[in-house]
Parts: sequence; C-alpha cells; structure tokens
Amino acid sequence: MNILRNSIAVISGYAIFVISAVLLFRMSDIDPHADPSLGFIILTVIHGLLFSFIGGLLTQLISKPATLAINYVLAGIIAGFATFSLFKTTGNHYSQFTAIFLFAPASLLGGFTYLKKFKK
Repeated sequence: MNILRNSIAVISGYAIFVISAVLLFRMSDIDPHADPSLGFIILTVIHGLLFSFIGGLLTQLISKPATLAINYVLAGIIAGFATFSLFKTTGNHYSQFTAIFLFAPASLLGGFTYLKKFKK
C-alpha cells in the first residue's frame, strides 16, 4: 500500500508540473524550444516555480511521509526528464535549464513547506 501511495503521489506531483507547463506553452502558442522574449522567460520561470512548488506540496499530502525522501524522487524525475530533453532537442534550452536548476529544487521546497507548516 505504501509503494502504491508513494507512486501515486509522485505521479500526481509530476502531472501538476507537466500539465501546467504544456498548457502554458499551448495557450500562449509558443514553441518551448524557440527563442522566447525576456518577458515570456520570466513568465515561464514564475509559472514553473509555482507549479513545481504545488507539485511538491501535493506529493507530500498524498504520500504522508515524515521526510523529504519522496520529494527527492519527484525532483529527480523533473531534473531527469529535463536533462533527457536537453540532449534530445534542438533550439533554445532555457526551459530545460530552469527545470533542472530551479523547478526541481522548488518541488523540494514545496515538500519542506508542507512538512514544516502542515504536518505536526
């Protein structure tokens, strides 16, 4: 049961992050690998930080552990897929670098915040 709960937690946290990113790029009609404007990069960073943080919170909420271990798994998956995409795609790679260096750590911060603020 614990493995199933943790798997659902990580998948749900990752889905929050990915689905929101896909929606952002689809709704703005901007190719994630094209050269974006500075304004769009800032929007993407704020959006990604927010939804990776929420994904980290959700992962903790579903899995109910007392440690950040499950959030390290989520962060590893976010960074891992971004690294894979970095090597497999052409064009501008700002979205992959921000996922690796900002969004993955933000998911850890989301889990940490949940543990400190909501888990007593």
